[in-house]
Order: sequence, then structure tokens, then C-alpha cells
Amino acid sequence: MTTFVYDAVRTPFGRAGGALAAVRPDDLAAVVMKATVERTGLDPARVDDVIFGDANQAGEDNRNVARMGALLAGFPTTVTGVTVNRLCASSVEAVIQGSRAIDSGDVDLVLAGGVESMSRAPYVVEKSPRPWPSVGNQTLWNTAIGWRMTNPRLPEDWTISNGEAAELIAREWGITRDAQDAFAVRSHRLAAAAWAEGLYDAETVQVPGIVLARDEGIRDDTSIEKLAGLRALFADSEGTVTAGNSSPINDGASAVLLGREHALTAEPLARITGRASHGVDPDRFPIAPIEAANKALTRAGRTWADVDFVELNEAFASQSLACLAGWPELDPDKLNIHGGALAIGHPLGASGGRIIGHAAHELARRGRGIAVAAICIGVGQGLAVVLER
Repeated sequence: MTTFVYDAVRTPFGRAGGALAAVRPDDLAAVVMKATVERTGLDPARVDDVIFGDANQAGEDNRNVARMGALLAGFPTTVTGVTVNRLCASSVEAVIQGSRAIDSGDVDLVLAGGVESMSRAPYVVEKSPRPWPSVGNQTLWNTAIGWRMTNPRLPEDWTISNGEAAELIAREWGITRDAQDAFAVRSHRLAAAAWAEGLYDAETVQVPGIVLARDEGIRDDTSIEKLAGLRALFADSEGTVTAGNSSPINDGASAVLLGREHALTAEPLARITGRASHGVDPDRFPIAPIEAANKALTRAGRTWADVDFVELNEAFASQSLACLAGWPELDPDKLNIHGGALAIGHPLGASGGRIIGHAAHELARRGRGIAVAAICIGVGQGLAVVLER
């Protein structure tokens, strides 16, 4: 059995502390869940399961945000929900799990997706194993991003920050600061043009009471000259990774409606023909999508020569350029043709739904084609999905 993508929708992505910062993550999830059934005319009672990704789950997104979002969206209580966590690829994982359930014949319709409010991620304090901890200071951990409460048994080389890993990859792959800044400018330029042309209109929905004309992080006026003035964040003066060539901190939600063939009367946007994961050393996580995509294409019975375009989540410019170098058969102009996360944003749990959703909508707009959606994951993993129409 084959899984089809019947619809995909997301909110515009907000910047940290920006337009969506006042919205709870479970409410963000409810927005895209409700929009999906309204757009398709689907009776929500027909949804067999809601599978949503969420990387944080330390604040208002705790206690199974997939179920909470579905209840807030007005789904009947008979519709179940489960939250999955594969960090930055959580909503790709949700789509993969949903497609596997459909392919196996266990279910007919799954609403997959993901959500993240990095603005509202709380600070947490470790709990003492003793009923009454001794007098002393406690560490306050910021749960928005990165390692926390790391197990000391892990090698120190593995537990560097994501930004430090992006620097490591830049050095190892010979990716210059100029190349990273140029790639970031390209991302902003393409994203701004795509919004201006209405190419994101079909896949975005506004959060009630908040109007975002487009993703909040896009900067039309950025330039290589402006980015060159930013300091390196994760290394000394010789560093190359800056705030300008890294993805920002964001809020948002995405949803992808999956079903078996003829589950809905509407024509599907695309079908899923391949999926794969790949692991690397944690400090090399930026390059994990290379082999994940290669595996997914093999499982789909395709090669890079068949691929019309690729949606790769741009966690860092160095990561994206390393993946391009690892796919020598891919024309660079086929990568993120309408911009990527450097401009659009990267609300961790929602990003995978965005790249898969945009790939499906673009295939529908073209009427045919083959696309790859790929994403890197902190702690050394990558996921990829092949979509066709």
C-alpha cells in the first residue's frame, strides 16, 4: 500500500519573542489541525490517529501535545494522539510513522505534523534525589535549544553545541565564511520572492488574532556586506558561523494529512515512495542527511538524476553546503528553490512538516515530479523522505 499526502498546512513562522510568542504551543498545534480538516472538508472523526512532533516538551507542550492540540481543535475524543520526539526532525518522524501505519494497512488517515514554541520554552531546575536538598545553588537550564543535563559518561567531543559542530563541519569540508554568507543571502532572497509571488499562500494559515504577512525572519535588505559585519558565535576570530548564516529561534506549527489511496475524494498532492534514517557521530550531525537521502532514493527505486528539487532544512549554511557537496549529482539550483530555514525559520518540531508540506505543494503545482525532503538532527542523525507525483 502507498501513502498519499492529501494536504499540508503551516503557520507563518514567528521569530523568538515575536508575533507568535504569546501563543501556547498546544494552541499553535490546534490551529493547523483545525485548518486541515476545514480545508479538506474532512470529518475529523475519520482521522485514525494524530501524530505530532515536538522537540522540547518541557513546558506547555508537556503531557502529549498531539492529544491536547486535537482536543483544542475540536476533534472528537475518539480521535487519539501521540507525540514523538526526534529533535529537529520530529515532524518528519511523525510523517514517517504515519506513512508506515498506512502502508501496513493498520489505518486509513493520519494527521501528522509538529509544533514548537521556542519563545515559551521554560527554564528548568534539576530535582534533588533527596527529599530535602542541601543548601547551595541550583543550575537553571534553558530548554529552548541545545544540550542540557548531559550525561558525563558521553565523550566530551560529542557534546559540543550545534553551532560548534557547524564550525567543525565548515573546517573539515573547507566551507568559507563568504560561501556561508552568500548561501544565507540566497535563502532570504528566494523566500522573499516566493512569498511575493504567492507561492506559500496555499500552504499557510494565520493564527487567529495575529496576522503575519509572511515568515517573520525574512530580511529583504540583507546582503553579503551586512552579514560580513557579524561576529563568529562559536569560535574565535577565525570562526565562520554567525547569527546571519545560522537558522534563528522560532515559533510555529505544521500539519500533513496522510491517507491511503482514495481515502478522500480530493486528488492527493503527492505520494511517499521512500524514507530512511542515518546516524553519524553526534558532533558530525550536520552531514547525516547525506546518507539518509541516498538511502531514501534507493528505497524509492530512484537516483539523483531523477530528482527535480530538494527541500533541505537549513539549520546552518555550513551544514547545507556540506550536504550539497555530499550530493555531487545534484544541481545546486534545485536546492531550496523558495528559500529555507535560514530565512523562513526553524521551530524545531515543526520544521519537518514544513519541508515535506512545501515539497508536496510544489509537486502539485508542477503537476508531476520527484522531490526529496531531508533534515539534520542534533546528536547525530538525519532523516529523508522521497515524494512523487
